[in-house]
Amino acid sequence: MSMMTGKQYRESLSKLKPEIYYMGERIESVITHPAFTPHVNAAALTYDMALAPEFEELLSTKSHLTGEKINRFTHIHQNHDDLVKKVKMLRALGQQTGSCFQRCVGFDALNATYSVTYDMDKKLGTKYHEQFSSLLKEIQSTDIMISGAMTDPKGDRRLSPSQQKDPDLYVHIVEKRDDGIVVSGAKAHITGAVNSHGHLVMPTSAMKKEDADYAVCFYVPVDATGVLHIFGRQTNDTRKCDCFLDQGNAEYGIVGGEALIVFDKAFIPWKHVFMCGEFDFAYELVERFATFHRQNYGGCKAGLSDALIGATYALAQVQGTDRASHVRDKIVEMVHLTETLYCCSIACSCQGYAMPAGCYMADPLLANVTKLNVTRHIYEIARLAQDITGGILATAPAESDWKDPKIGKYVDKYMKGIAEIPAETRIRLIRLLEAMTCGTALAESMHGAGSPQAQKIMIERRANLERKKRLAEKLAKIGDQPKLVC
Repeated sequence: MSMMTGKQYRESLSKLKPEIYYMGERIESVITHPAFTPHVNAAALTYDMALAPEFEELLSTKSHLTGEKINRFTHIHQNHDDLVKKVKMLRALGQQTGSCFQRCVGFDALNATYSVTYDMDKKLGTKYHEQFSSLLKEIQSTDIMISGAMTDPKGDRRLSPSQQKDPDLYVHIVEKRDDGIVVSGAKAHITGAVNSHGHLVMPTSAMKKEDADYAVCFYVPVDATGVLHIFGRQTNDTRKCDCFLDQGNAEYGIVGGEALIVFDKAFIPWKHVFMCGEFDFAYELVERFATFHRQNYGGCKAGLSDALIGATYALAQVQGTDRASHVRDKIVEMVHLTETLYCCSIACSCQGYAMPAGCYMADPLLANVTKLNVTRHIYEIARLAQDITGGILATAPAESDWKDPKIGKYVDKYMKGIAEIPAETRIRLIRLLEAMTCGTALAESMHGAGSPQAQKIMIERRANLERKKRLAEKLAKIGDQPKLVC
């Protein structure tokens, strides 16, 4: 088997026994628990769309290792076309789910680790790339979903990993054995963690020699001994358990089902270890992963914005405001900002380049510009959507009130806009807009793939300000005394 269907993906999850906790309870099945099923549904769509004729070209490709047809989420970029198709794929998925479909983090982790392990082997004579390529073949042939686990809790931000009072605030090597390593620590708010098959764990920052035990990269199955997951709260998450309409996007949820992954002396066999103390390469892995992940945001967020714009436009029609010039102008601005984000992702893909490993890398400067724009434009798109929706976005009666035999008639009566359109239509659109523009969804746009300051640091490093200064000095004739001709 090389490509799963959504049904097969669900069946594969049912065979796993990960340790998961949510709201103080041990969760037995992510397939059946209402808090998790929307996230499973969104990920399952990445499997079904890869087999659908209209999306097959975007979501599937050929493995450069085996020549077999594979899901693009397990692929290593081989050219500019791969980088561009990735962005188009993410936009298409965002349009279809209106939520996070979770697989792109692991996708980016695969591509970053592939190139860095190659460089490590060339310089150090290690066998990491060979080991990683073996794992990659397995991932491609089984089409499993992996999370990309980079962010550590970090503790006291003033201190490096090795300076923390509690060494577990960064994932680190506890013991090296003949058959592998033992690790402890945690990775925070990891997308898709509970409904993945395994985790690709990476260092979270540049490391110094004294931090060598924290320079570790490895793969671990989701249900391995010593690995547990604590599922995070989300905006309005209890609505998943007691209502349908009030969820807004009941089928696919709000964002990516993030969780805290705890490693309590977890054992990792050497075949699944891809960095073990090589601190000089920690920063390269972080930067390459960050570049790939920031490349994504003009794709997936453009797709989500397409759905959000559609909901806003539809609601304006329901409320009778769609012909107002200021409403039309705001919707046009939402479109403008969305396409600006998409342009950034396409640009950093087209400006990508080949790495020594033979794979392709997106342009780091433009990728960081893409993500920095997302931290601003998505908020403005959401603000405009809320502006057009009106205050009812925050005060709409509950689904249970609308269905109540006594007061439901009043909710139905007063929630109507245009008389010919049912109140239910307006309520559904309001709830979708609420889900997409409030709380968790916006926080992910700000902090996913790194907070704004991280992008600014990378932009400054890549801006080549000295070259820009020389251009100005040349134009201003600084250091040059030309002869004046009268």
